[in-house]
Amino acid sequence: MAIEQLIDIVLLSLLVITGLAIVRLRSLLAVAMLTSIYSLLSASLFVVLDAVDVALTEAAVGAGISTILLLATIALTSDEEKRPKHNRLLPLLVVIFTGGALLYGTLDMPHFGDPHAPIHAHVAARYLRDTPADMDVPNVVTSVLASYRGYDTLGEVTVIFTAGVGVLVLLGGRVRKRSIGTKKK
Repeated sequence: MAIEQLIDIVLLSLLVITGLAIVRLRSLLAVAMLTSIYSLLSASLFVVLDAVDVALTEAAVGAGISTILLLATIALTSDEEKRPKHNRLLPLLVVIFTGGALLYGTLDMPHFGDPHAPIHAHVAARYLRDTPADMDVPNVVTSVLASYRGYDTLGEVTVIFTAGVGVLVLLGGRVRKRSIGTKKK
């Protein structure tokens, strides 16, 4: 077994262990910290898979911004999860149904690394051939994300920004309500 496969197995095992720990815990502070660890493990796995751009995004958004927002939310609310009043079977069925739908959606995808996949037949060859002349950028991934798919990247950044502003607005409303309530006492 190659060292890369061993690293993959260790990282995937740590991801599974962390995910199971997240599901089992009731302390929201511990869950927030484990979620951050899960994001860092995911970023490490992306680095091993040579997807450094995705790893950077996962580390910044998943481990960085999300952890700050979770901790801010916990500071304004309770740090313990309340016991659910409903049966646990319904959420389990929703997860199983969603997972089955996602797996069904992947059945017609080309196999990993298939040289005859549509992406390799048209666009990839053009990007590899034309990037040095069109962009004068040595890294093809950077040129694709910044130039060829610039509007797509702008859209992704806009979605992340909008989500962050939405959370801050929700947290800001909670702070005002709490401060108003304490003034009346």
